Amino acid sequence: MSGRYPRIAMVVGSAVVALVLPRVIYSVLALDILLWALFAMSVDLLVGYVGLLSFGHAAFWGGAAYVAALLARDLRLAFPLAALAGVLAAMALAVPVGYLSIRRRGIYFAMVTLAFAQMLFYLVNELRGVTGGENGVQGVPRLLWGVSVTRPGDFYYAALPLVLLGYLAVYRVTRSPFGHVLAAIRDNEARAQALGYPTPRYKLVAFVLSAGIAGLAGSLYAIGHGFASLDLLHWTTSGTVVLMVVLGGTGTLWGSLVGAAIVLFLRDQLSSVTEASDAVTGAILIAIVLGFRRGLWRSLAALPARAVRRLART
Repeated sequence: MSGRYPRIAMVVGSAVVALVLPRVIYSVLALDILLWALFAMSVDLLVGYVGLLSFGHAAFWGGAAYVAALLARDLRLAFPLAALAGVLAAMALAVPVGYLSIRRRGIYFAMVTLAFAQMLFYLVNELRGVTGGENGVQGVPRLLWGVSVTRPGDFYYAALPLVLLGYLAVYRVTRSPFGHVLAAIRDNEARAQALGYPTPRYKLVAFVLSAGIAGLAGSLYAIGHGFASLDLLHWTTSGTVVLMVVLGGTGTLWGSLVGAAIVLFLRDQLSSVTEASDAVTGAILIAIVLGFRRGLWRSLAALPARAVRRLART
């Protein structure tokens, strides 16, 4: 029971932070932080708990964004239903991609997922009659069962339950017996197989679940911004979300929130100060990664214990 209360406090604290975040920063940036953090958690589910580094998760983030945007614009679906359709589309896409990708390990797995994502990027670009090509899908409405949620702050709170549900889903997966098997596969797949676990099946299920969470984040992102563009499918999107995971700390989940907040906040603040904002952001992030090699979340979480040990010595 002693370990349960800190976890409950962490979940409740995260919900409180999510509620007050638009009061601290403007609503669009607050929504971006929550959605990119959810996207990063989906990648961390693979990287930190299965040991699979995916460079192709932009396919699920962007693919779901296009599906949700088209359904919301053309069929006038309420955004929760459009987001659900995006999740299902991402999971359906992840089945064949994951089935072929999990046969490889390490850098080969990363390259296979990257290849599939680039194939989808070029396919969406060529289907101009449906996707709009380079112009993307414009004019996506924010509908909530007939009511237009036009203001960014209103949409933030309307979408917040879905975002928190996504957080809770990832958290429960990692704390379940299924998540413990994933950790065993990460640590020693041969031993997990010897114990009788069908590891390819577990990895495929984890890949599909990860794609579904990424699809939820991408769907809400497209509807929240009112458009879906090719940038959502580009390989740099996959690189950015991997950077957020590494910055916050792999295998922590909550580190994804920290990493997303730092990357997006730096990008937002520096873009109004200098034209070389990407270069300055990159230099700052390199310094952070070198200074906190275990990730920001683990390094910051270890500070209280270190302070107690130092007090005990003195």
